[in-house]
This record gives sequence, structure tokens and C-alpha cells, in this order.
Amino acid sequence: MERLVIETPEEGQQVLEQIGRRFKKRISASPLGLCPVDMLLNYLRICHAQSCGKCSPCRIGLWHLTEMLETIRNGTGDMETIDLIEKTADIIRVSADCAIGYEAANMVLEGMQGFRKDMEEHIKRGRCLYGIEQAIPCTAVCPAHVDVPGYISLVKAGRYKDAVRLIRKDNPFPAVCGYVCEHPCEKRCRRQMVDDSVNICGIKRYAVDHAGDIPVPQCAPATGKTVAVIGGGPGGLTAAYFLTVMGHEVTVYEQRHHLGGMLRYGIPDYRLPNDILDRDIQYILDTGVNVILNTNIGEDMSIDELKAKYDAVYMSIGAHDDKKLKLAGEDAPNVYSAVELLRAIGEDEAPNLKGKKVVVVGGGNVAMDATRSTLRLGASSVTCVYRRRIADMTALPEEIAEAQAEGVKIRTLLAPDHIELDKKTKRAKALWVQPQLISLIGQDGRTSVRKAEEKAFPIECDYIIVAIGQSIHSQPFEGSGLKLKHGVIAAESSSFVPGSGNVFAGGDAVSGPATVIRAVAAGKVAANNIDYFLGYNHVIKSGVEVPDPQMTNNPPCGRVNLTSQMIDNIEGNFDLVSIGMTPQGVKQECGRCLRCDHFGFGSFRGGRKIQW
Repeated sequence: MERLVIETPEEGQQVLEQIGRRFKKRISASPLGLCPVDMLLNYLRICHAQSCGKCSPCRIGLWHLTEMLETIRNGTGDMETIDLIEKTADIIRVSADCAIGYEAANMVLEGMQGFRKDMEEHIKRGRCLYGIEQAIPCTAVCPAHVDVPGYISLVKAGRYKDAVRLIRKDNPFPAVCGYVCEHPCEKRCRRQMVDDSVNICGIKRYAVDHAGDIPVPQCAPATGKTVAVIGGGPGGLTAAYFLTVMGHEVTVYEQRHHLGGMLRYGIPDYRLPNDILDRDIQYILDTGVNVILNTNIGEDMSIDELKAKYDAVYMSIGAHDDKKLKLAGEDAPNVYSAVELLRAIGEDEAPNLKGKKVVVVGGGNVAMDATRSTLRLGASSVTCVYRRRIADMTALPEEIAEAQAEGVKIRTLLAPDHIELDKKTKRAKALWVQPQLISLIGQDGRTSVRKAEEKAFPIECDYIIVAIGQSIHSQPFEGSGLKLKHGVIAAESSSFVPGSGNVFAGGDAVSGPATVIRAVAAGKVAANNIDYFLGYNHVIKSGVEVPDPQMTNNPPCGRVNLTSQMIDNIEGNFDLVSIGMTPQGVKQECGRCLRCDHFGFGSFRGGRKIQW
């Protein structure tokens, strides 16, 4: 009789799993600009290797698809091959016995829709449209195209002022972004192929914290041209900064008492202290930007007046309007939007939540800001309700973790059903929620939900905070001849608004609610094109020389993450939570950078751009 034995993984299997983990890192760190046909071909080969081979659509069909795709990549196929690939993939998709064959074929069909023109270019001219020029991955994926490896090397050399000057070539908000940027650059960091992405955002913060005072750049000779900027948020101030440096006279019109937009009225002090924000704003104003506060364009002044008074107008209004749940009882006096709450906190007019039970609806960064802020306003309990899973929340993982560590309860797979009002006071006393069941995955890769069979139940509360999205207040501008599309201003990729004469628009006003760095990028684009519109072609450069990399060994090494302060009594405490890197930590983290600006030139054609 055969006995059972305790099984241990074989050495070969352990090595195979380790290789698989490394391969996964390579896929996630794939730089922009790779040939999509070549990548699709290699993905398909992996799928074919994973097939069990029991059904012919997988065993034979996927093999034929790889052969045909290889002829396309090599330029030896013809136009009929493209059609045959599409037909073959469609047959495999409907006839494969399991999801492996279906998903592989579906991936090819999606590829046919996404880059059919590139396949045709391979056949006609034997070249790849995507590989003509490929920038450094972290710089390319940064919306403002900040020279990431450049400033990391300067921080490593202890040249903090030069690092900040280099950042300001593309982004005049280095301090703000060092504290609250969503760091998309880290998602494409090639260091992931070795161990983990470089803490780019943390290094930037260290640079701005240790750079000290930096003189403003010398502006170009005055052009005599005037530009009006509507909105004193990150996008509007970015455009104002670069246009002023170019020599134009810029006036910013801001609706509120202070500049900063959602940076001041949407991000709490424990994430972005006002003195950090004011440091960047003052640097911008020191270049000579004019500011007019407490002015509501569309009411106090019209767009047509600005168009007649200035040579160009840039609209950079933020997404300050809230989206509604569209439930009965939402107009109760104790139901707030997250935008209202955070704005009230920014204006020192926060409601008294001491000892109150609060429910927050939403799963984004604004929802996390609202939950953590209500705790600091004295709430006895804060519950965040989200209709999907925590893994599906759009908030940054570190924001979710810190909210939970501070005492926020996150209840998932619950959708708002209705708001129960107290019959006497007409105030909300409970949010009724309907349990949800996780469901199909959509084309965007996010998992959808559907109504579960369980009954709705109440969550008792004293206040309800709604954080399900924001929108721009665009109606006053529609009467000025500006075209709107889906509630935002219809502008070209250059930021010019067709048919407006001299109006440009960007940021939230065009894209809807977006990140700080995207607003900065929009302001940079607008400044460049407004300068050209005014008849000029000014060049923006830093004048900073980036040090050459050291030829040293770079072994696998753990990532240095920022830590958080332990707050014993959180009520009323809006002090900064995150703690910056130590000198030893930042030096080690800078040493993890692979310097793709130098060693990546084999595939990253184009390299560093010293000006724009």
C-alpha cells in the first residue's frame, strides 16, 4: 500500500515560478513605444505555451496565428494576411473549449482594432510606426515630461537647487507634486524588472525640502502682448508662469480669496500644508504674474470682455461642482458633498462634527480625503461605503491604507439605495444601502457589480458626505460661443477652442476632473501654443547640466518608502502625516535609478530634451 508523503516544491518548479515573477515585472514595466505587433506576437506565444492542447482551436489555431503575425512583423506578409488573422482569431474565439483560447483570440482581435494601421505599415514599408522615436519611459509617461532621471542624478550628487530648477523647466509646482503627485512615472519605471520602481515622488520631495531659496528665471524681453488666465489653480498658474517667462504680460482672474484652486480648497493640510503650496505660488508670482482675486468670470466679467481686452485668453477652471447621488433626501441639511466639505475646511468654515457618526460615499482620493478630514473634525465614527471592492477603488493604495490605520471603516459591495429622513427635523438619519455582487469585467479592465439578492439595510448616521465625482461649472461660458461637449469645453489638442477667435482652454475645463500633474501639463501645452499664436517661438530651458552616470554595480535592492506619523489624538490635528526620506535613504534610493537616459539609448532613441 502506497503511503502519503509531505510534498515540497521541486527545485525546477521553484525556479520556474521565480522566472514567472520576473517576467511579470518585465511586462508591467514595458516602456512606451514598443512595437505593438512584436509585443502581441510574444504575448500570443505565451498563451500558446499555456494551452493544454486538448482542443484544436488552441493547439493548432493559436500556432497558425503566431505564424501569420510573424510574417506581418517581418514585413513578408500581405494585406490578405491581416484579414486572415482576423477571421482565424474570430473562429478561435467562438470555438475554443476554455477561456485560455478565447482570451488569446480576443486579445488578437483587440489588437487588430487598436493598431491595424501599424500592421499595414509593416507590410508596405517594413517599419513600425511606434518605434520611430521612443523617449525615456518615466519621462514619457509623465504628463508634463519632467526629466526624471536628470533630477534624480542631481539629487544623488547633492545638487538640490539644480534638481528643482530642472523640474521647473517643465513643472513650476515641484513642491506640490513632491507631496501629492500620483506619480504615474513610477508605473513605467524599468527598475521594476529588477525589484521595484524607484520612489521618484519621494526623491522629488527631498529635493524641494532641501533646495532652499532659488532665484526666479530671467524673463524674456517684454513682447507687449497680454494674456488673461481664468482660474488660479495649478493649470492656470502653470500657463501664467511660462507665458510670463516668455515675456508676455499675464493677468490671472481667480474666483476665490486665494490662489491654488483645488490644491488649496480640495486637498487637506495633512497631505499638502499651505506653506508648501504657497512656496510654489509665490515663486510663480515673483516672475511678474498679475492677479485679480474675488472675480467671477461669467458674472462679474464676461468672456467677450476678456477677449476684447486681451490678445489671448486661457480658460483653466477647475472641477468645483459636485455630482449627485440622485436620491430622495439628498437635499437634507446634513448631506454634504465632499467638494463642499473640503472647500469649507480650506476656508476655515468647517462644520462641527464632534461626536457625530459620518458616512462617506465613494472610493476615490477625494473620498479618502473626506473620510480622514471628518475624523480630524471630531467625528466619533467614519464609515466609507463603496459599491465595488477595495481592490477596485480608484484612490491611491497608500491613501486607503492610511485612512484605515486612522480608524476609517471601509464597507465594500454596498450601493446607496435611499436616504432615510427624520420625520420631525427633516435631517438624514440613515443611509440605506443595497448589497452588490461582483460581476463581469468590462473593456476598461474594471470589475462591474450587480444587485445581490440580499435586502437593503440602513447605516445610521448624523452626516452623509457624497464623494462620487466632480464636474465643471461651464454653463456661463456656453453663451459666449464656446462649444461644450459632455459638459466640458471642446478644445483641440493644442488647447485652442475652435471658432473662439483667441480663446484657449485646458485642464479640468476640457478633460473633466483629473490629477495635478495633468493640469500642469495642460498649462504647459497652452503656454507653448499661445506663444506661437501671438507670433513668437520662445524656448524654455533650465541651463542645468546633468551629471554622467557612475559605472557601478546596481544589485537588487528594496525600495525606500515614506513613513507616516503615529497620531495619538487625531481630532483637530491637520499636521502633515507623511515623513520625508532621510539623507541616507534618499542616497540609496537615487542609487537604484538605472539611468535609462544614458544606458537606454540602445532602444530609447531621442533621449533627453534640454528645452521645449
